[in-house]
Amino acid sequence: METSKRRALGRGLEELFNNEPLDYNKIEEKIITTTPKDEVVELKISDLRSNPYQPRKVFDEKALEELASSIKEHGVFQPIIAKKSIKGYEIIAGERRVKASKLAGKETIPAIVRDFSDQEMMEIALLENLQREDLNAIEEAMAYKKLLTELKLTQDELATRIGKSRSHVTNMLGLLALPEEVKDMLMEDKISMSHARVLSKIEDADKVIKLAQRVYDENLNVRSLETLASGNELKKRNQNSKHFHKDNAYRYVEENLTDKLGTKVKVKQGKMEIFFANTNDLNRILEIMGMDSE
Repeated sequence: METSKRRALGRGLEELFNNEPLDYNKIEEKIITTTPKDEVVELKISDLRSNPYQPRKVFDEKALEELASSIKEHGVFQPIIAKKSIKGYEIIAGERRVKASKLAGKETIPAIVRDFSDQEMMEIALLENLQREDLNAIEEAMAYKKLLTELKLTQDELATRIGKSRSHVTNMLGLLALPEEVKDMLMEDKISMSHARVLSKIEDADKVIKLAQRVYDENLNVRSLETLASGNELKKRNQNSKHFHKDNAYRYVEENLTDKLGTKVKVKQGKMEIFFANTNDLNRILEIMGMDSE
């Protein structure tokens, strides 16, 4: 398992981070601190291009001009990280410094050249998206799916590498099963992440769309949505108040398990109930609990 994991992630990044969660913000720092000064070279700015797996970013022009002024006076303090390609070099980290140096009229820039694979370049780009960008929930879930697919990781391995819990990864991926209309509502903040998690466990797409619209139109909370989703809308309206007074310790356990498993959990009188919507949802819960459904 460890061998296949190393092969999937690529030795360059694996050696840099060993068993630590991969952190885009530390990739540059780790490369610089582990590279001897005599390996820092001057590269022609005209030979540099962006990471091909990274969408072009919008850079703050005023901030670039300020950095360019600093570079004119003091030079570039920290080398960029680049990879040799067929035509010139691809920027792994430091694109802002490259742009500012070009504005400053520089023809070269100090750089450390590392031979990352295309797979690692893709992983770095995805990590940057995840850890630097203000992603919405669907974009985050899509980034997880791409990491799983492209790097052939399990959900456990992915969770470890990005420093998230397994349940977080599983619940985020579950959002991708939502109808497109509901995904749009989530991205537009018409429904919350908690609402979306409840809806993602329902297989009937038409029901999901109708419930999502009711959440928006009627400003329903998550508990009300859970009741509607389970078909028990009219139940428990006139229950005795004693049924709602629950031991604080039990409530704490319920809330934590609900968050971890992404489903409704009840604890009462020596009994715990875990709710699931269908077979797929049950398999998802069993997977989070580390149990094999087969």
